[in-house]
Amino acid sequence: MQEDFLHYVWQHKKMSLKSLKTTTQESITLKAVGLANVNSGPDFFNAQLSIGTQLWAGNVEIHIKSSDWYVHHHETDAAYDSVILHVVWEHNMEIYRKDNTPIPTLELKNYVLPHTYKNYNTLLNQKQYWIPCEPNMKEVDSFTINHWLERLYLERLEGKYKAIEAQLIESKQNWEAVLFWQLAKNFGLKVNGDAFLSIAKSMDFSVIRKSQFEVHQLEALFFGQSGLMETEAQDAYISELKSTYTFLKTKFSISNNGVLPVQFFRLRPPNFPTIRLAQLAALYSRSSNLFSSIIEAQSLDQLYSIFEGTTSKFWDTHYTFEKTSKSIPKTLTKSFMNLLIINTIIPIKFAYNKYNRQTNQEDVVAIMRKIPMEHNSIVDKFHTLYAFGKTAFDSQALIQLKQNYCSKNKCLHCAIGSALLNRNS
Repeated sequence: MQEDFLHYVWQHKKMSLKSLKTTTQESITLKAVGLANVNSGPDFFNAQLSIGTQLWAGNVEIHIKSSDWYVHHHETDAAYDSVILHVVWEHNMEIYRKDNTPIPTLELKNYVLPHTYKNYNTLLNQKQYWIPCEPNMKEVDSFTINHWLERLYLERLEGKYKAIEAQLIESKQNWEAVLFWQLAKNFGLKVNGDAFLSIAKSMDFSVIRKSQFEVHQLEALFFGQSGLMETEAQDAYISELKSTYTFLKTKFSISNNGVLPVQFFRLRPPNFPTIRLAQLAALYSRSSNLFSSIIEAQSLDQLYSIFEGTTSKFWDTHYTFEKTSKSIPKTLTKSFMNLLIINTIIPIKFAYNKYNRQTNQEDVVAIMRKIPMEHNSIVDKFHTLYAFGKTAFDSQALIQLKQNYCSKNKCLHCAIGSALLNRNS
């Protein structure tokens, strides 16, 4: 038994309401369960109910056992003096307020609807499956699932907004700098994301602004700050980069102390940090108003056009400074553009809209519904269980579902879990 289940039963009234009685056999008439409290204090605020002939308005506290009241030391906390009903699964002792007045208790195990309790036990005890509802998900109607996916995706964006909001404060409200930090991290992917972010933050964004019209200067800054130019390779391009970096490092008083080392291990050549940094430098060298262009873009094709272009010529025949390779222009692939749009551009657009109190996020959702579904272990597994949509909007929602609900056994907070709990069979 989890306390969350008791919260669910109380909040959604999954009990025999007509016969409710306290442990002292006084009748309870429930008028309002109250508002769920997500902070410290009683579990539900402003409940309204009658006990016997007396009408009460106040708070409700929920526990597995009555004795948990004392385990949590509520008897010494004035915030719990306003509790009008103690809702428990098992009543194992009488409970008193700080002033020693008794608190009426409702023992829920006598009133929970049988099918709700049965479904709860079934759902929470299916530990042999990837997710608890795996064998029953197909029983949930498509409207419930699709509506839930919409909420999940917006919830995921809200989580990313908090990270962007923190960076906005750190940058002193500089949206261009935040965009640069976010792009740098996502150009580095999982392996080098933190390292690329440390490179981006190792210099003030004004340095990028002053250097961005010369791709050679941006490359010198990125490669110099990353430590990648500590090479014995002899080439005019490399020599010029080193000279330019020395000049810029002195001019802008920058240091790479604290920059995390980049990794090549187990990366395919197109994802080498050298290539990704060169592509990031190329992007900024040809985009004088990158942030404005992204915010103004209303379609996926417009966003794709922003990322079109190639690196400087040296990288056509190189993946590293040391070795030459077959000549291949190092353009961004459509799949990599999609990753940048999903993980950087859409969250930035959402955050900018929210920051400016624009509640309509339809342009964000519309773009996500045009991008093909991502493929990873989570998304692919979900698609073996149910006929989900096949866009990035759906895959991002499914990632949110697995990471924040299924893996945390928060079935009672999930629309799919709730639907299965409410089955009458």
